[in-house]
Parts: sequence; C-alpha cells; structure tokens
Amino acid sequence: MRGRRLLGWAITAAGLAPAAWLAWRGAHGALGANPIEELEHETGLAALRLLLATLAVSPLRRLGWRSLAPFRRRLGLFAFAYVCAHFAIWAAVDNGLDWPTLLEDIGKRPYVTVGFAAFVLLVPLAVTSTRAWVRRLGKRWIALHRLVYLAAALGVLHYVWLVKKDVRPPLEYGAVLAVLLAIRAWPRLRALAVRPVES
Repeated sequence: MRGRRLLGWAITAAGLAPAAWLAWRGAHGALGANPIEELEHETGLAALRLLLATLAVSPLRRLGWRSLAPFRRRLGLFAFAYVCAHFAIWAAVDNGLDWPTLLEDIGKRPYVTVGFAAFVLLVPLAVTSTRAWVRRLGKRWIALHRLVYLAAALGVLHYVWLVKKDVRPPLEYGAVLAVLLAIRAWPRLRALAVRPVES
C-alpha cells in the first residue's frame, strides 16, 4: 500500500514537473527571446511525452509492472492538461482569440490542422475517463479510447510538420509510438499467424 502511494506521488510529481519548470523559468526571465513560442513548444512536448507514457502503461503491465495500471488515467489527464495549455497559449496568448485567424490557420496550415484534430480527439477521452463513464459506455468505452493512438499519431505528425530543420526529435517520438503500437498489435498478429487454415 505504501509503495503504491509513493508511486502515485512520483507520477503526480512527474506530471507537475514541466509546469513547475516553466513557471520557474518564467519567473526568472529564462524563457528565451520568444517566451510565447517557448511556452507553446514546451507544453506541446510535455503533452506528447505524457501521452506516450500513458500508452506505455499496458505494455509495461504485461512485463510485470502491474502497479502502474491504476495510474494510467492520471497520466492521461496530465497529458490532456498540457494539450489544453498548448492550445490555449496558441489561441489566446499568441493569437489573441482572433477567431477568423485561428480558423484560417486550422484550415490552411497542415501542422495546425493535425494538431487541432488531435486536441479534438482527446476531449471526449478526457470527459469519459471516469469510472461512471466506463460503466455507462461498457464495451463502447474501450473502442472510444482506442482513439488515443490516433491522437498520439497526429501529435507526432504535428511535431514533424512544425519543425523546420532537424526532424530527428519528432521522429524519435514517432519511433517510440511505433514500438508501442507494435507491442499492442503483436498478440493479434501472432494469433492470426497460428490460426489453422480452413480447407
């Protein structure tokens, strides 16, 4: 019980750490020449990292780390919080809630389009993350929450299209996502491989 409590505190600390670090940097004028762009970038990275951490819980549970399973929702909500912060900084701080400009960017800039699509996909997942919604939706809850993989893929694509020179960092995140997807798909692919062929 104590170990689980400590693990919960550690995960909470990990979820709050990016926000605390950005707050410290902001208070000390250490956000660089373009603080708004830095905040957008760092909140987006925190969201992507936490989203991948959320997706890693199930594979790690199969490897014996079952103690992580109860905290998957917490990780996912932290990821969503940073996605909301990323979107809010872009929409409100960077663009002053100029809706015609925002809608034009969403429609014309591919990296904004896929980033906004990822945000939209994550909204119903966050809303339905409670136990009450799990009971209410039943098997449909599992199908709905598989959209998190699509949201993560769109997040990686958003990052790839956003960078202008060095695409290695976003591709590294894409490689992590690909591994997580492969681990998830492997049992089904193996089952299909050993299924007897009907004559």
